[in-house]
Amino acid sequence: MSEAKVLIPDSAFVPAASAAAQAEPELPRALSFLEDSWRKLRKNKAAVVTLALLIIITTLAFLAPVLAPFDPNEQHLAHKNLPPKWPGVSLNGLNGTSEFRGRRIDAYALAKVQEDQYYLLGTDEFGRDLLSRCLWGTRISLTIAFIAAVLDLTIGISYGLFSAMKGGRVDNAMQRALEILSGIPSLVLVVLMLLVFQPGIASIILAMVISSWIPMARVVRAEALKTKQMEYVQAARALGASEVKIALGHILPNISGIVIVRAMFSIPSAIFFETFLSFLGVGMRIPNASIGTLLNGGYKVFRLYPYQMFIPAAILCVIMLSFNLFADGLRDVFDPKMKE
Repeated sequence: MSEAKVLIPDSAFVPAASAAAQAEPELPRALSFLEDSWRKLRKNKAAVVTLALLIIITTLAFLAPVLAPFDPNEQHLAHKNLPPKWPGVSLNGLNGTSEFRGRRIDAYALAKVQEDQYYLLGTDEFGRDLLSRCLWGTRISLTIAFIAAVLDLTIGISYGLFSAMKGGRVDNAMQRALEILSGIPSLVLVVLMLLVFQPGIASIILAMVISSWIPMARVVRAEALKTKQMEYVQAARALGASEVKIALGHILPNISGIVIVRAMFSIPSAIFFETFLSFLGVGMRIPNASIGTLLNGGYKVFRLYPYQMFIPAAILCVIMLSFNLFADGLRDVFDPKMKE
């Protein structure tokens, strides 16, 4: 007997592409390191807000030559100690009036200031525009802080990686040298450096770099010692990779998160340190504007013209708080184990 033929209907056949698509659904695209970090950072609202605030402040500061309405060092003695005045604003404190013997007087009218001329943040004891000086002062302070942070990163990472990779007696000698340097009070060292060299931006940066890189070097060394014991580093060494290639290609990328967080925390410290030195008179020298010199001039007339101290103090507080909150958000992204 011949076997009966079984006919299979065409509807039972499925195209190969459709079958593969049904068997293996398309997976979402893998996120890169930066994309994943930004996704995590966006969940921290405080970090995002402070990042936007820092971008605005930095942009305004570095556009000071364009945005500043006056020369920051230009003096108009007839317009000295004028309070802030905003066009169209009648609120006390922003309308150009000041209190004198229990009544408010128009300081701009007494100084015979033109009606279309406004000092949005007032003037100081020499008639210099505080808005222009704040823009230029913030620019100088941020410049010093950013340059000091870059040099801090360069020296600290190089020293810490070299010490960790060499190990043994070399590592021991390098760490003893760090202990000697850290035993010298940084303020005394910086003041001595500034007394030897001419005051200015270069002297402040050099003085800050002498001691500020030590914490970075210690952090990098500790993380490098831990990372160099990992299996992938041992495998790279077994395959004949050089110590330089291991340090730059395997260890440094894996500790970059901690390094970035540490660098972000060092920037507000550098800003505060520069402000402190300039306030004491051993940093930026008057008439050059920086946040420290503005505070130095404002506290002398604080009782009579408090706005001259409150405005630069508020700028300093906003910058410090923004950098610290943003660095705290980066710490949660790059090093979540440190989150308390």
